[in-house]
Amino acid sequence: MSAAELLRNKVSVVGVGNTAYGNFPEIDEYGLAASAFRNALEDSGLDKQQVDGLLVCRIPSYVRMGEVLGLDPRWTMTLPGHGRMAGMAIIEAAMALVTGQAKYVALMYANIGRSRRVNYGGDEIPSFWDPWGFTSPGGAHAMMFQRHMDMYGTTTRQLAEVSVAFRHHACLNPDAVMKKPITIDDHEAARRIVAPLGLLDYCLINDGAVCIILTTNDRAKDCRKAPVQISGIGARDEYRESNIALYTTDFRYAAVSEVGKSAYEMAGVTTSDIDALMCYDNFSPTVLFTLEGLGFCPRGEAGRFVENGTLKLGGRLPTNTDGGHLSNSYMQGWALNIEAVRQLRGECGKRQVADCDIVQYAQATPCTRSIIYTRA
Repeated sequence: MSAAELLRNKVSVVGVGNTAYGNFPEIDEYGLAASAFRNALEDSGLDKQQVDGLLVCRIPSYVRMGEVLGLDPRWTMTLPGHGRMAGMAIIEAAMALVTGQAKYVALMYANIGRSRRVNYGGDEIPSFWDPWGFTSPGGAHAMMFQRHMDMYGTTTRQLAEVSVAFRHHACLNPDAVMKKPITIDDHEAARRIVAPLGLLDYCLINDGAVCIILTTNDRAKDCRKAPVQISGIGARDEYRESNIALYTTDFRYAAVSEVGKSAYEMAGVTTSDIDALMCYDNFSPTVLFTLEGLGFCPRGEAGRFVENGTLKLGGRLPTNTDGGHLSNSYMQGWALNIEAVRQLRGECGKRQVADCDIVQYAQATPCTRSIIYTRA
């Protein structure tokens, strides 16, 4: 049986919850995750003891998390705190459900990076960036964007459209951290971090937690709210050349293209059917690279594609309507997935996309993933 036959419209999201985002030195990962779990459980209408699957990410101990929640699950998985894990986790949990390993799976992510002053790079975290002379991922993405500028004539003013659109959405989101509107001129005047990228091209670092509850569609109909189906998935990893690929002319195009094609074919949709896009935005250029890989515009045309508010509410492709990593909070892809669910439920208030039936999540990372969500 193919992945499409196994998973297409077989699993739904029935509960989502998050904490506030910000700086909470008095709370640890377990406390934050427990709050998000409580909110997701209330959202789903389930009893806690019905949850028999547990997946944790960026949480030190799955055992301790189970103790805190009072759960003894039949299926458990723990994942490291990399941004690429969000899409991977949802797909793994969906497979556990359709193969009968669990009936209801709670997926939890928590981050205390703000209050504990965690740095993504530098001497604190030596990594594969170091041989290239970089001290953080920002340097690599700056080089990628510089290469895109040289090859295709992309400009920083075009790149600014990403940050400006996402800040606009954050200003409509009560949970978002950043609430001050910005303009393209503000983006251009912002302090450079690693040229050509500046302060407004970098994701936030915040404390917070997210919980997502999944179950099979036959059980989903008994939950509190209308289920949101997983209709398509795509997956492609790049390990052998994960360092080098960042500095070539590919911009992860091959992986994103393959993943998008798989997800669209499985769901039976095309880019023209997507009502909103939730796009991993650790740095603003990642959004441009993802748009090209998925086929929303030709290679090299993303800068021109996003001009004049394409990514804003009311534009051709509303993207990261919660404010994304750049302006909502850096929950490493997890909050983008709950935003997809809330958009399809029509729960987003002032930032609601009209007539929203199909939402795509995409992450262009060494473990590239995409998920197509639809209203059941």
